[in-house]
Amino acid sequence: MTRGRKVVAVQLWRTFDEIVIPDGGSSVALGVFDGLHRGHRVLVDTAVELGRDLGADPVLVTFDPHPVQVVRPGTNPPVLTPLERRAELAGEFGVEAVFALPFDEEMASWEPAAFVDNVLVDGLDSRAVVVGRNFTFGRRASGTAQTMVDLCEARGITCEVVELLEDGGERVSSSRIRRLLSGADVAAAAEILGRPHRVSGPVVHGAGRGGRDLGYPTANLDLAEHTAVPADGVYAGWFTVLDDAPIDGTIVPGGRYPAAISVGTNPTFGDASRSVEAFVLDESADLYGRFAAVDFVDHVRDMEKFSSVDELLVAMGRDVARTRDVLGL
Repeated sequence: MTRGRKVVAVQLWRTFDEIVIPDGGSSVALGVFDGLHRGHRVLVDTAVELGRDLGADPVLVTFDPHPVQVVRPGTNPPVLTPLERRAELAGEFGVEAVFALPFDEEMASWEPAAFVDNVLVDGLDSRAVVVGRNFTFGRRASGTAQTMVDLCEARGITCEVVELLEDGGERVSSSRIRRLLSGADVAAAAEILGRPHRVSGPVVHGAGRGGRDLGYPTANLDLAEHTAVPADGVYAGWFTVLDDAPIDGTIVPGGRYPAAISVGTNPTFGDASRSVEAFVLDESADLYGRFAAVDFVDHVRDMEKFSSVDELLVAMGRDVARTRDVLGL
């Protein structure tokens, strides 16, 4: 049902066989990087600068799936940025390629030295490696940032350990962002991320009452499993169609449009399934089947159950007015 995705400039490698490293080798930023938040950006910028100094291509190395999903199945955290989005953002930060390590039980069993040899030496011809102070790797997470320094030094690889970034007296981390989202504080999450939190997926048919009964047609996004979604409520944000095909209507692919975004089960109508629906202000278009994203800017109100449709419509009118105010329209 989905149409073609936009092609990002950065290369995305999913297997060792796909890796293409030039003669100058690579300068690697290594970590999970879910969210690619401001703390991660420090690591990436350091790897890019080292690559420039050494004549090596900057490469971001992440994991797919998340290591926790392999080591402790069923406990993986909600995903802030899917792999393709990570690659897109990394390209904007100056990275030439992203290697999504195909993490499995065999790789989880590697000792730290085997990880360095297999991934960084043989796989990526690394001349420099950058990790965060809290980075662990290898069998049972036995390798630390200092282990990485020692192993790289023995192999003639430059290794830099980046101290953890703090904001407001608390460490900038993916878990902190997830906590803010679960508390509906998308504005604070955006401050930590360095941009609004985004979710994306194909636009699918919902209950159909938004345009038919309420006069507020919404784009209902079908999100991937484990997507990090803010708490139930109404939010002000932006809507963007990510694929390139022409659209029947006033919306242009790649354009950013103001939207009032509803997250939840629509308790007024007794719906059971949770959804993310965007009402795009002042536009009209056939969006079914399109791959789209919403960026959450600020919380407008909590989800409420109204006693009548008329009461709901009054609230929705206030939501739109508040969205315009938040977005500076």
